[in-house]
Parts: sequence; C-alpha cells; structure tokens
Amino acid sequence: MRLSAKNTRSQQELAQKLHIAAPEEQGWLNWERRHLLIHAAKTALAATLCWWLATRFGLHDGYWGAISAIIVLQSNFGSTITASRDRLLGTLIGAVFGFTFSLFGTLPWNYIFAVLAAVTLCGLLGLRSSSRLAGVTITIIMLVQKAGSHWTLALDRVGQVVLGIVVALLVSTFVFPDRARIRLRDGLAQEFLVLSALFEAILQGFRGEPAENLSQAHEDALAVLRANNQLLDAARNEPSGGPGWREGLSMLAQFGRSVFDALVALELAVKDSHEDKYVQQLEPALGRLAVDIRTGFHYVASCIHNWRFHVPPPGINLEEDIAQLEARMASVRHTGAQFSQAEILRAYAVQLHLKQIARLLRATRVETGHAIGEAQP
Repeated sequence: MRLSAKNTRSQQELAQKLHIAAPEEQGWLNWERRHLLIHAAKTALAATLCWWLATRFGLHDGYWGAISAIIVLQSNFGSTITASRDRLLGTLIGAVFGFTFSLFGTLPWNYIFAVLAAVTLCGLLGLRSSSRLAGVTITIIMLVQKAGSHWTLALDRVGQVVLGIVVALLVSTFVFPDRARIRLRDGLAQEFLVLSALFEAILQGFRGEPAENLSQAHEDALAVLRANNQLLDAARNEPSGGPGWREGLSMLAQFGRSVFDALVALELAVKDSHEDKYVQQLEPALGRLAVDIRTGFHYVASCIHNWRFHVPPPGINLEEDIAQLEARMASVRHTGAQFSQAEILRAYAVQLHLKQIARLLRATRVETGHAIGEAQP
C-alpha cells in the first residue's frame, strides 16, 4: 500500500492544526531530570525532618523514622500512599508476631516460627509487599540486643515507622506535590503517540519499504504500557481529581491495551505482503483510512492531554472511511480469480484490522467522554 504525497501532506498539516508535537519535541528528558532532582530534594527533606523530630522529642533510634520516610516517599502521591500502607501493615504484623513469639520458646526456633507465621499471614491476606517488612521487624525485635523488653522495642519500632510515614505523606502532599493521575494522563497521551509510531512502522512493511524501527517501536509501546499500568495502580489510591477521573483513566488504559493488541494482529497480517497486487486495487480508500487512523491517534492524544473528548476530530470521519473501503472491496471482488488465495486473505485481514483500530480510536474518545460526564454532540 502506497500513500500518496498529497495524503501525507494533508496528514502533516492536520497534525499541526491539532497542536500535537512529537515526543522528542516536548522536552521529556529535561522534565524527567527536573522531576528526579525534585524527588531527591523531597526525600532528603523528609529524612532530615524525621531525624530532627526524633532527636527533638527524645525518641530512641531516630534513624528508623528517617529510613521509613526514605522508603515510602515515592515519585508521586499515589505510590507514596501504597508504600506507606504496605510498610505500616508489615510493621504492625511484624511487631505483634515478634513480641508474641519472644514470649515462647528459645532462639532460634521461636524466631523461625515467627517469621514463617508472619509471612504466611501476609500472603493469605494478599499483603505480599508487606511480608518482607514484617520479617524485618521481627528480626529487629527478636534478634537485636538492647536494654528493655521486647514489647518496648516493638512500640518504638512502630512509632518510628508511623513518624516516617506521616512525614513522608506531608512532604509528598505539600512540597512540590506530584499526583499519579496527572502523570498518568500525560503518560496515556504519550502512549497513543507511541502507538501511532508503531502503526506507522507496521505500515512501512506493508508498503514494501524497510521497517528498521519496527522492533524499537514495539519495545517502546510495551515500555509505555507497563509504565502507565503502574501509574494507574498508584492513581487509584489518590483522592478523586474530579468527576469520572478514575473511570476515565481506567477506560483509556484499557483502550490502549486493546489498540496495542490490534496493532500486533495487524503486524501479523501484513507479514510477507509487500509484493501483493490485489491489495493495490483497494486504493485510494485503504490509504485514506490509514492516514486518518494515524491522525486519529494524534487527536486522541490531544483529547487526553486537554481532558476534553466531546469534540469530534475536524475533517476526519473514520466510519465514512470504513464505508468507502467496504464499497471498494465489493467493487473489486470479481477480480479475485486473477490473484492467489493468500493475497486475497491477507488483504481481507489487513482491512479487517484497520477497521478494528479505527473503531477503537473512535470508541476511546466517545466512551471516555461519557465516563467523565461530558455531553456528546
């Protein structure tokens, strides 16, 4: 399939009208460096504040609070909440089991059974991330030799952890706050741009051109999907940012995965198709649909970035493109006897996957708009 120069120019002009820049034009690298420095400064502030508070109020082993703050303070508020919950639950379970088992038996047997029981309980409760922290707390309570009872050591340990968690949450909330849902929104916009690059790389092989960047585009898409899944988990722990935020973000993440699966299927469909002649009869309808799909990727990214989904893309009607392609396929069906069955099957597979991707893009915009409460025209 060869796209005409006119179609390519129209695509570029429309993308410029939508004000969507390529990833490298948005200063992502500089933003990540700035974010890294801010996170480092917040971590240092939280750790120092914990240590100062512990020494100010005469708490034993004030460094444990600083350690807790360093561990739970994540790059965004949602992840900090998750890490705080895991650490607090792990510490409480470890403190209870460490003190309880210290009353029975002698080392090392009571220690062995305490760790075994705590890790098993965390697993049964679905708190796998807390199991290691429970084991660490048990180890400190039962094996660290200090003056005082095991119960006093357990209380000190819990108090220090609570101090570190509270300070980390306060710093995360009030000092250069970074919300996972905001990062996820930008990440999802970037995801559709990356999926657009993968789509273009796949079509290069279909046109007969070398697709040298196909493997890299595939890896980039997988990387951004994984990163956004992690952000989605963190965003679910944050207070709602407005009507439909959680629903809209979850829906966009699901649509992103569905589009990626459709692109993988398209990649398989175009394999060994660069010399096919039958598919050339489907032009210009097939090429027009491909051009509008790529522009659709950019438009969806723009909608996510602006968090506005109710306005249809200007100059693009994917359903009309699909109807024209189906009409074109019907008009050339009688020529099928001149071509191999493999060519015809590949052509049908390609148009089927293109239609699926086009409809997924439209559904992404329309259904997300419904989810966040926007009125559709």
